[in-house]
Amino acid sequence: MTVTDTDTASSIPARQVRPAEERHAAELAFLAAQDTGPRPPGWALTPRAVVTFVCGSDGVELALPKRRAGLPTKLAITPKFVGERALVERCVVTLAGERGLLLTGEPGTAKSMLSELLAAAVCGTSALTVQGTAGTTEDAFRYGWNYALLLAQGPTPEALVDSPVLSAMRTGRVVRVEEITRCLPEVQDALVSLLSDRRVTVPELTATEDALVSAVPGFTVIATANLRDRGVSEMSAALKRRFNFETVHPIADADAEAVLIRRQAVAAVQRAGADFGVDDAVLDALVTVFRDLRSGRSTEGWDVERPGTVMSTAEAVQVAASMGLAAAYLPGGDVLDLLPGHLLGVVRKDDPADHARLLGYWDGPVRRRAENGSAMWRRLWDLRGSLR
Repeated sequence: MTVTDTDTASSIPARQVRPAEERHAAELAFLAAQDTGPRPPGWALTPRAVVTFVCGSDGVELALPKRRAGLPTKLAITPKFVGERALVERCVVTLAGERGLLLTGEPGTAKSMLSELLAAAVCGTSALTVQGTAGTTEDAFRYGWNYALLLAQGPTPEALVDSPVLSAMRTGRVVRVEEITRCLPEVQDALVSLLSDRRVTVPELTATEDALVSAVPGFTVIATANLRDRGVSEMSAALKRRFNFETVHPIADADAEAVLIRRQAVAAVQRAGADFGVDDAVLDALVTVFRDLRSGRSTEGWDVERPGTVMSTAEAVQVAASMGLAAAYLPGGDVLDLLPGHLLGVVRKDDPADHARLLGYWDGPVRRRAENGSAMWRRLWDLRGSLR
């Protein structure tokens, strides 16, 4: 009998979202046994296996050097991140050098997913995470206190509450900092000394051996930041120097994006207990509209006024999933008829003027495609009135 991701999940209570190390436990276990090359200190996989885990094995079945109980002898690794392999390789090299990695890009480009996959592959867990917000305090990067024990015993190691960062330092693991630019500058600065000195001083425990916590080999930081949020709390020059920056771009290949949107939308609808009933032609139209509005140019080369809202792949997945749920639970009419209303909901999020830009797209590429004889785009053109 061999272990599969499904078998591994069967003993775990149902949850809406499971971390990457649980979803892909079988692949991680297989890669750990399959690639026996050198590993950086504290790493669960070799750097090459980490890249393979994230990008997939291109449909090739990898073989174990020798049979291992509970593992298949051959396994094709599924791709989990749609993007440049070279980007993933640079990220892995950065982490292998124990340098901070900062993933930047437009919202919805899978930065958080990439950081989760990297953390799961490198150290076996993606759970050591700090969510950056305007309310995040320095304690999230350093430590806090169990105040009941603090009052009863005073400042003792038992009363100390490790932050995710401190836990990662003690165990030589990867800690993730989501939306770092949403943290206030004085909170961000707590990371400067951590990434430079690789230690945390606990003044309350001065004169004890617990007053200094040093990072063990393997500790590093993966942070994410949206380009749209750069002005929320600009990172200091000192903090920037302690990170290698990598920009995650939107998916370049339309076919790859369509495959990803279908896969994730199908999974979302199935989690809701329904079958996905949106055909490929409708999904192709959805992908075309998103890519046209994102790039400012149609696939035919016609100019398109870009909306201020980010037309991300993540938004396209949500629209596809919503259409699939509507078709399953509220059937009636053509599912294509739902597309304009969902698009309007997307573009109205930031700038009211984006409504006019969407109408301009309908009066341009949609109308011209309809005039060129496409029945589907003719139907979308006929639905222009639903955008008002």
